Amino acid sequence: MKKLLKQIICIFLINFYFLQIEKVHAIIPYYYFPTIKNLQEQSLYIGKNAYQLLYLGQYEESLNLAKLAAKINAKDEKLWLILAEAQIANKQYKNALNSLKKAEKINSNISEIYFAKSNIYLKISQQSRAKSALEKGIKIEPNNHKAIFQLGNILLMEKNYLEAIKLFDKSIKIKPDFWQAINNKGLAYFEKNNINLSIKLFESAISIEENAEPLLGLASCIRINDSKLAIQLAKKALTKDPKYVNYEYRKEQLWGEKLQASTEILLQDEQLKKDVILAKSKIIESS
Repeated sequence: MKKLLKQIICIFLINFYFLQIEKVHAIIPYYYFPTIKNLQEQSLYIGKNAYQLLYLGQYEESLNLAKLAAKINAKDEKLWLILAEAQIANKQYKNALNSLKKAEKINSNISEIYFAKSNIYLKISQQSRAKSALEKGIKIEPNNHKAIFQLGNILLMEKNYLEAIKLFDKSIKIKPDFWQAINNKGLAYFEKNNINLSIKLFESAISIEENAEPLLGLASCIRINDSKLAIQLAKKALTKDPKYVNYEYRKEQLWGEKLQASTEILLQDEQLKKDVILAKSKIIESS
């Protein structure tokens, strides 16, 4: 009987002990610790959202998300690239260059890093660095027609017209309907006094895209030999994009001194007086 009583007491104590453990477990809070894989997935998701906001023009919100994504996963070069794009949009050029350096340190074989660097250097008027960055990017991605075109534009700024034309030709060979490169060939040839070839190039660009730039460029080319058509083209150009009435804006689009001079004479024509006034008023309204 004594032995049986001892056994009952032991069983009771064991059951009580385990019951107490269960009670203790019941009041301990449960914490979820994300794995590295979970964090990486979340950072990419946040980065994609940041890029989408950037595309929608919500620059400040995009920057905040991009910063968070890069902080969560600092080893992903894509997130540093997105952050750099957001910083460029917010005119934080120095910070953007730092982000691109971090991306380059992780993976130096991504052309977009150098194209983005070039974009920044152009914005801060460092053409030689912009050119060098573009050349590095093109070595990685030799068939990027936009990058080749941009390199040609830098040479156009430097008044190295022959080399610029070669690059525009290369860009057009990759993408035959790239009217911007055809147009800029027209700009280059005008500065070399080859007006007839400029006319053909502007006409070719217009046949692809009836844009204000080649329309006004063509008008400036033919203003002496066909003033009636020149006036019509200029009117259409200013209606499509009033900003082309402005000398400084055309300069930003890489118009050379000779074409600028011809355009200024054209825009002083009495038949364009109302169109010029209207274009200028539209610029003021939109600013």
